[in-house]
Formats: sequence, structure tokens, C-alpha cells
Amino acid sequence: MMDNNPEKCSVCFNSYDDNQLRPRTLPCGRTFCSQCINNAIKNGQLTCPSCRAEHAATAATQFPINYGMEALIRKLKGIEVVPEKTLPAKSIKAPARGISKKLHSMVQEQKSSISTLITSCEEVLSQLGEYRGQLGDWKTHHLQLQDRLCALVEQNKSAMKLLELEDTSVVDMTTQGEEGKTQLQVMVGNLDTVNTAQEVFMTINEVDQCNMEVENWLRKCQELFPNVKTVHTSVKVQETIREALEMMTSETGATADPVHLGDSASSIMDKVQEITGEIPRKQLTVEDLRRMSEPVKRLVEASRVLAVKRLVEAGRVLAVQEDQDGRRSARITLQDGQLYLHPLLRQPTPDHAHTLQESEVVGVLESSCTLAFLDLGWAGSTRGRVTIRLTPDTPLARQFVLLCTGQRGHTYRNTKLLQVWRKGQPGECVGGGDYESNDGEGGAPLLPDLQGQYRKSARAGAVLARWSPESPRSAQFIIITRDRQDGVHWSCVFGDVVSGLDVVRAAVNHSDITEVTVVDCGVVLPL
Repeated sequence: MMDNNPEKCSVCFNSYDDNQLRPRTLPCGRTFCSQCINNAIKNGQLTCPSCRAEHAATAATQFPINYGMEALIRKLKGIEVVPEKTLPAKSIKAPARGISKKLHSMVQEQKSSISTLITSCEEVLSQLGEYRGQLGDWKTHHLQLQDRLCALVEQNKSAMKLLELEDTSVVDMTTQGEEGKTQLQVMVGNLDTVNTAQEVFMTINEVDQCNMEVENWLRKCQELFPNVKTVHTSVKVQETIREALEMMTSETGATADPVHLGDSASSIMDKVQEITGEIPRKQLTVEDLRRMSEPVKRLVEASRVLAVKRLVEAGRVLAVQEDQDGRRSARITLQDGQLYLHPLLRQPTPDHAHTLQESEVVGVLESSCTLAFLDLGWAGSTRGRVTIRLTPDTPLARQFVLLCTGQRGHTYRNTKLLQVWRKGQPGECVGGGDYESNDGEGGAPLLPDLQGQYRKSARAGAVLARWSPESPRSAQFIIITRDRQDGVHWSCVFGDVVSGLDVVRAAVNHSDITEVTVVDCGVVLPL
């Protein structure tokens, strides 16, 4: 059903505001006011009033504010502020016949100049609105932190005072900007109604004065916002309180030198992000992931690395691949300081997620020894992770990566282990990898030629092809769990288990090997 009142919450039908009724977007994409979201949360769960999707939640503040909706509301209010009667009906008429071409040209130049200024006004007003929304979020965070950590109440209050002053300044400047924009729009109408040379000159003088005032306003916005001390203090106090809660320390870290802002022509929110180290959507890069394992020296770099880490830990970083059938996405997770890339799946991409191209992420694997992983589970739970070091530059290893990442559309995820040979004896091994039929009859190759120089092994942990590289089932694999002692070596070995061999042995001892499933898989990102 079409929503004819997007500026109102569809649950309580009240208009959104910048306090209790701020619009917030759920992971399912629906937007409701903060008050209705809080009222709908029961026992740590929130059921979307529209699509009935379930979301884990304890408070509305954990969902992102819909800044686009707030911008729309401001625009709608801006339209209401300027009634039609302020723009004379004559404004739609062609220029009067009584002025010369030269004067007409002057009129057009003035209109063009005003139009440019109006556009600049709208851009900066939008930035101020977004900036004010961010200030509001920070104020909310500070209030929550203040309740949790009494030892830092005074510092928190100081940061709040700075934010209040900044917020008041933003409101004042926003009011001035709205008034200037309105006056510019009136000037456009006046220029369209001039009929004599005297009227042209008088109107142009008024336009020059109006232009000068708006240009001064634009310059003041660039000079005043954001206040480096306010933003830097706010972010540092927030970080310090969080660290204090985790580490039980009283250090505040709020005395660090403020960062130096770059180009003054940057937008307000660009400068805010430069101070805070936050990463705008679509600006996350593979290099940001790489920096997580490198030492950093500058405060801005450290802030950005911390921001990236938080995004990954929150599950908000995905690798995506577009094809003719749509988009697939893969999770990127962090565990014990190591990044893992999971398989591509056709699943909804959360609105708040940061995405990277799968090709860029996987590109870092091509020139290094690749670590892949299989998460084995049975009886409804994951029992452990098996990490495999693949032999570089072998076709079977490259095929194994493709089936762990799902780049070609197929994956080992949700496949069964198929059979155990020599159970409890030297040379014990287990097979799996039939991604097609899951019964041992499938597992077609994904690469045209799997011939290569492969080694032999009789050692536990070796990973090899169950069938020959020429077989139509060459995607199936075997993992040796006990050393052979009869002098026979298996061929077509393309990897070795480096951790988790105990998990494979536990799976082999399960009463029914076909109940053991690869519940997840992927590769380790060597960043």
C-alpha cells in the first residue's frame, strides 16, 4: 500500500520529530518512530509492525536514524514556509517586453547567480541537518554512558555542554540559512516582474545585498562547523567510557591533541568523519581491512582502524558479487585477530552494511598460500573449525577455494561427509564434498583442467582428491585422520589440515558419518 504521509509514523500516525519520535530504520528496511519501537520491544525481541520480521533489540537507540526521512521532512517544512502568494503569478510569465536585451541579460545572470546560491544553501542546510542529527545521537550516547559510569559523570557533562552549544549554534545558523534561501526565492520572483530600467537597477541592488548576506552565511557555516574541540571531546569521552567499562580503568584520554582539519571546502560531515575516523558507506576498502593488522601512529588512523574493527565485529562488512541473477553477499568475520571470508549466498543485504566487491577481497588470495576452513557440525550444533593450508598454484587447490567461497555459485556449505574408510585403523580417512547430490554421485569439477604437479602423502591431516582429476566427481575430497603404516602413499594431495584435525576425528567417531555436515566454510584472508 502506498504511504501518502511518509513524514508520519505508520503505527502512531504522529509526525516524526528530533526527540522521542525520531525516525529509525529496522534491519528489514521499515521505518518507525523511536517511541513506537521502544513500545514494541518485548523480552529483548522486536517484531516489525509491518512485515513481522523478528529483530533482537533492547532499545530503539540501537537502530540507525533515518537521516533521509529527516531531510525529506525538513524539505516539506521548507516548502510550507514559503507560501505560493510570495511568488507572484507573474513569475511564470516571460520577461517583460519593455526592457532592453542588455538589461534582460543582466536579469538572467542574476537569476543564474541566485540559482547557484540556492543550490549551495540547500547543500549546506542538508549538511547541517545531518550534522545536527549526529549531534543528537552523540547526546543520546552520552546520556546512556553517564548512567553506566558515575566516575566519569563530570567529564560527560562537559562534553554534553559543548554539544548543546554546538547544537544551539547549528539551530541559529539553520534559521538564518532558511531565511536567506526564502529571500533569494523572492528575489527570483521580483526579477521576473521588472518592467523598467529603474526597476531593474533597484531590484539588482536588492539582489546584490541579498547575495552578499547569503555568501557571508555560507562562509560562516564553513568556518564554524564542525567545532573541532566539541566533536573531538565528544568522541574521545565516549570511547574512554566504553574502554573503562571493559578494562575497569579511570583513564579518560580526552586530553589528546585535536586533529587538524584538512581542506576547508570539505562538507561538514566529511570533516566530522575526518575527526572521528568514521567510515562513510561505500568508502570502506580492502586496504582498511589490511590496516587492522598493521601498527598505526596517527590518531586519525587509529580511530579509523578501530571503526573498521567495530564494523567487522558487528557483522556489518560484507563482500558482494553482482551477476545476471542478482546480488550475492558473503560475511567477513573476525576471530582471534584473523579475518575470515564466508561463502557467497543469496541473502538480503542489511541497509546499514558496508560492502566490498568480492573480486577485490578474493584478489588478495591469488599470490599467497591460501588457508581455507570447514566448520563441521552434527546433532544440530557446530562442533569445530577445520583449517586447511592449500598447496599454492595447483588446480585442485584453486577449485577448493572456489567451493569454499561460492564464487562460481556452488559451495561446500551444507554438504555431508559421505563415508569413512579403515575406521579405527592406520590409514583411517573420511570423504565429502558432493555439492551437487550430497550422496557421493555428484561433485562435478568447476575448472576445465585439474591436471597438475601434486605430491603424495601417508600422513594424518593430508587433504586429497577422492577421485582422479579427470573424474566427473573430482570436487569430492578426502581427509586422512591416521597415518598409514604400510608404505602406501596417497596421490593428488593438495592441502594439509593445520588445525582442527581433532574435530575431524571426532566426526569420524560419530555413529553415522552422514549426519556430519559442513555447516559453514570459507577462506582466511591473508591481510
